[in-house]
Amino acid sequence: MKEQLKKLLNELTSIHSVSGAEEDVVRYLKRELSRVCTDVVVDSMGNIFAGKDSGKPGPTVMVAAHSDEIGAIVRSVEKDGFLRLEKIGGTLDPLLVGRKVWVRGHLGVIGVKAGHLQTEKERTEVKKASDLYIDVGAQSREEVLRMGIDIGTPVAYNSPLEFFANGDRFCGKAVDDRLGCAVLLELMRQSSPPAGKLVGVMTVQEEVGLKGATVAAFKVNPTFAIALDTMPCGDTPDVNFQKELPVGIGLGPTFQWLSGAAGRGFLVIPSMKKFLVETARREGVTYQATAFPGGNTDATAIRLVREGIPCGVIALPRRYSHSPVEVGDINDAVGALKILKGIVARMAEDLDWSFVAD
Repeated sequence: MKEQLKKLLNELTSIHSVSGAEEDVVRYLKRELSRVCTDVVVDSMGNIFAGKDSGKPGPTVMVAAHSDEIGAIVRSVEKDGFLRLEKIGGTLDPLLVGRKVWVRGHLGVIGVKAGHLQTEKERTEVKKASDLYIDVGAQSREEVLRMGIDIGTPVAYNSPLEFFANGDRFCGKAVDDRLGCAVLLELMRQSSPPAGKLVGVMTVQEEVGLKGATVAAFKVNPTFAIALDTMPCGDTPDVNFQKELPVGIGLGPTFQWLSGAAGRGFLVIPSMKKFLVETARREGVTYQATAFPGGNTDATAIRLVREGIPCGVIALPRRYSHSPVEVGDINDAVGALKILKGIVARMAEDLDWSFVAD
């Protein structure tokens, strides 16, 4: 299980699919899901739906992971061949300067003024993305256009996945949320529902407003749903673990009971909280729980579709979020897969999602 997840994560993170331009990762996931699911559909947004129907009465369960990654698009092409960029998603200005990127399959570098020429102030300040440029080795705008690059072309980090010495921890770009995609793909390979229908959904445009999940949840209209994503953690020297964010890599998958400032994003309902904790304990998986005000997952959108869909969040901890060097531990993904398989196994139970029990 562990080695297969490593392999999938390596393959998935090597694909460059910035929000709004997820075609390549969608093609990969559709091909792989079609090998294990007979019902695979891609909608007009790019969401992938892969179903497994037991043929017996039961719930429709939706498990969603988003396929897009943060990055940028080309905002303009200057006459001397340099590109200006517009950020997509939570791309951080301080992490752009001097980075290698991919621009429609071409190597690019986000330029940096020579240190010998920088003033003392320039050496310590953060340059805004709007002031930066990409060098793709071209000498003119015409040459850039011949490369297939123009306004709107996506830009992704060039930061391949690598594993640390212990073999279980890794770093690279797009771990958010290709790690979740790897777990979901493996779930669809290994699990068949004993009752009802299991629908795995790879959503698009999560990083720019949870857009794909809103459309996907309306289409599936599940009995209940699980959003499978990654999340920041507080186990580094620059974060107060207990006060700010008591979540760490290698400590197990995380259940989010709250997300978004003051709970304005997602709040778990009591029945879902009980269900997730019971399932983790049944499967013998150590888990973490958190109230995370600093971000959201697809659950925030799914929860508000139609008449309100019962939803839970399984989040995989990652260090250095929204950077080209996101760090995680594959054992957390293994734990999440075990919990999800346990959820599928419970689909034959008469689960009650009432807010107040009769």
